[in-house]
Amino acid sequence: MTAGQPDRPTAKGVRSLEVRWIFPGQLENAVAGWFGRFPVAMESRQDAYLLDPALGGLSVKIRGGGPLEVKVYRGSPGMLDFPGRARGRIESWQKWSFPCEAPGQEKDAPAGWRLVRKRRRISRVFLAGGPGWADFPRMGGEPGCAVELTEVCMWGEAWWTLGLEATGPASMLRRELEAAAALLFGDTLPGGVEFGAGNSKSYAEWLCGD
Repeated sequence: MTAGQPDRPTAKGVRSLEVRWIFPGQLENAVAGWFGRFPVAMESRQDAYLLDPALGGLSVKIRGGGPLEVKVYRGSPGMLDFPGRARGRIESWQKWSFPCEAPGQEKDAPAGWRLVRKRRRISRVFLAGGPGWADFPRMGGEPGCAVELTEVCMWGEAWWTLGLEATGPASMLRRELEAAAALLFGDTLPGGVEFGAGNSKSYAEWLCGD
């Protein structure tokens, strides 16, 4: 997937509702196949997260070769709950983006920064074509919900994560998130996989070990 130009920072930033699950180990083929029923784009990149000093309620990272992203946690409006399929904490965030160059390779990472390599499968759900309508990822800033399945490597350790991120008008965020989740979890989960509340956390929470 070709990355678009970084958004220009605005006073209000970009509001989002997000839910994420993070698991140790290699991504199983069964999970990748389950997610593969959607049209997806592939993206590989290395992000740098600022962990020291600890900034409570803030997530600071450099996405790939840029930009610098600053996210402020706005609290949780509740749980996303699909009985027998998935349960996770919904988080409200506000994000600003600024042009910036990324740190070098992992051995050259500045003190306080953690480099995380990611290989993402990403799709996007839009409500414009009807509830639950999925389309190939596209640029343009339309309201919708990104759905991603990502293989993560940090310090040689393998992890994987499933996440949803709804953006657009504040009044539509919950509806976008729930429509995307209904589409995502509408099919039987691979055997042995459970998207439970115990694995539901943001990248910032996970990296800080909370």
